[in-house]
Amino acid sequence: MKPARICVLGGTGFVGAHLVTRLVSDGHRVKVLTRNRETHRDLLVLPDLDLVNADVHDAGQLAAQFGGFEIVVNLIGILNERGRSGAGFQHAHTELAGKVVRACHSAGVPRLLHMSSLGADAEHAPSHYLRSKGAAESFVRKGGYNGIDFAIFRPSVIFGPGDSFTNRFARLLRRVPAALPLARSEARFAPVYVGDVIEAMVSTIDAHACDGKTYELCGPRIYTLGEIVRFIADTLGLRRWIFGLPDLLGRVQALLMDFVPGKPFSTDNYRSLLVDSVCQQDGFAELGIVPHPMEAIVRQYLGLRSAHGLLDSYRHHASRR
Repeated sequence: MKPARICVLGGTGFVGAHLVTRLVSDGHRVKVLTRNRETHRDLLVLPDLDLVNADVHDAGQLAAQFGGFEIVVNLIGILNERGRSGAGFQHAHTELAGKVVRACHSAGVPRLLHMSSLGADAEHAPSHYLRSKGAAESFVRKGGYNGIDFAIFRPSVIFGPGDSFTNRFARLLRRVPAALPLARSEARFAPVYVGDVIEAMVSTIDAHACDGKTYELCGPRIYTLGEIVRFIADTLGLRRWIFGLPDLLGRVQALLMDFVPGKPFSTDNYRSLLVDSVCQQDGFAELGIVPHPMEAIVRQYLGLRSAHGLLDSYRHHASRR
């Protein structure tokens, strides 16, 4: 395999950190664009990685940073915006995708890997998040018509050490004393391991071709949201009553959460849950990858943390005797 020069947007995030670590391990030369280099200095321990301050929304800066690179990877995405109009999603997803495609043309970058989401649909999706993701895909495909070899990845919810999904519910379950009311508890997911998503992306790089394909990436089993949260509670050894809310109360819960700092849940999240995050096509099979089940891996990082917490609690009580 010939090493490639790869520029990554979103390389400091959850999926990005896993990806750049793998790319460097495979011998590629990697540049990561970030708003603040100093807050991500932990990545500097990786050899052959350049961590560069850049405004990824500045088209001129993008074209300059892409110069001399063979592959661009766009992983940038947000789960919530500051307001409720959808403008934040359009800026982070749709507008950025257009700028990335144009910058690839300007800099002569031949290949683009783009992270999207299951359910992305510019016209018919119920949420700003999914519509903006669908519109971003349209820009990437238009780039393909103009000579850019691209691949689009549409994963279900991604789990793994440091994720914002299982870990967020774990924190929430630790805080609630007895019960957790859950909006859209019957929404369906096929959780996918971050290592398998990385393997899919790397396989298109190693093949030296993306072929303008879209890969839907799902784990081997479908769960409801309620089943996932109950599994997390069991893994943590927490006895919690987890119950689904009627849709009207679920919408009210989401509306109230719109005004909670950090937006742990929002009206747009609620609307995204109206679409099941399950695959219609098996992208992993097409790439020759067998995805890992959720249970064993989540128990490793959440269960281990729970065990450490229990030991710390015992030590604390012993020290007070």
